[in-house]
Amino acid sequence: MSASDLPRKEATVLRGHEGAVLAARFNGDGNYCLSCGKDRTIRLWNPHRGIHIKTYKSHGREVRDVHVTSDNSKLISCGGDRQIFYWDVATGRVIRKFRGHDSEVNAVKFNEYSSVVVSAGYDQSLRAWDCRSHSTEPIQIIDTFQDSVMSVCLTKTEMIAGSVDGTVRTFDIRIGREIVDDLGQPVNCISMSNDGNCILASCLDSTLRLLDRSTGELLQEYKGHTCKSYKLDCCLTNTDAHVTGGSEDGYIYFWDLVDATVVSSFRAHASVTAVAGSEVEEVVLMMGLWSNRLPTSKRGTCKSLGIVGDQDALWGLGIVVNSLETSTNSQCFLKKKEKKR
Repeated sequence: MSASDLPRKEATVLRGHEGAVLAARFNGDGNYCLSCGKDRTIRLWNPHRGIHIKTYKSHGREVRDVHVTSDNSKLISCGGDRQIFYWDVATGRVIRKFRGHDSEVNAVKFNEYSSVVVSAGYDQSLRAWDCRSHSTEPIQIIDTFQDSVMSVCLTKTEMIAGSVDGTVRTFDIRIGREIVDDLGQPVNCISMSNDGNCILASCLDSTLRLLDRSTGELLQEYKGHTCKSYKLDCCLTNTDAHVTGGSEDGYIYFWDLVDATVVSSFRAHASVTAVAGSEVEEVVLMMGLWSNRLPTSKRGTCKSLGIVGDQDALWGLGIVVNSLETSTNSQCFLKKKEKKR
């Protein structure tokens, strides 16, 4: 994919939320997306046609993250009310509420089989929940973090989490082993490459870092954007050819995966803090959001989730959908740059 093929303007704006939008996620096949936000609702959309399909209401406070099962039948959500909601997509009914976090929940993910949910919290813990059981108690708690856990990724055998304590931690659930990669800067978002070989971490020193998932070595760094005070999402395009992320100045940035040059950037909102890519469709979804600054803790790191954006521009939801041209796959095999473990 050449730089000229990357999106430079909006294709669709989805409107309907009555407050700031805090997350947007595609479903597995890229035909639908979910958004959630300050108005305590989750909304299901067809972004290709610009149609709002359904609204899910039950949270008592803002909804910070949402994820859907591979068969599109169930979804999971979390937020400021410290609970994880397990929903039936078709009926909008809450099947179960998982309780156990001592503070706000920042992120949730289903495992591959949609049988287990893992949540990441401000209470410095990861918690795993069994969707097949009638119990509302966690089946596992991991509390080795030193600060708020902001983001989580799952594989068949591992849980990977990024924390404001400056680490990306990998937990091998088969043998009970924890591997810590210390990046030296607060981590506010992690995402996995589509080939499964790399982890991309967004840090509060205005740098995205690409790590080899098996060795923990630093493969590349991506700079040029501004990320110093707020949570900014990041991801790789569905071909792993480019890295993309938001910036506090309202721009969307695209970097070449291999040489880390900025190949495209454009202003999407007053501030852009979330991007989501479809693994199947050639689509990238971007948001401008508004929330609160991340306060500094005694250790000089950030203790709470906050997302920045333009209140006036997004106080009715603006989600920008851009189409990408198809390109050949570029896997995450780069020359090792620096050993971090």
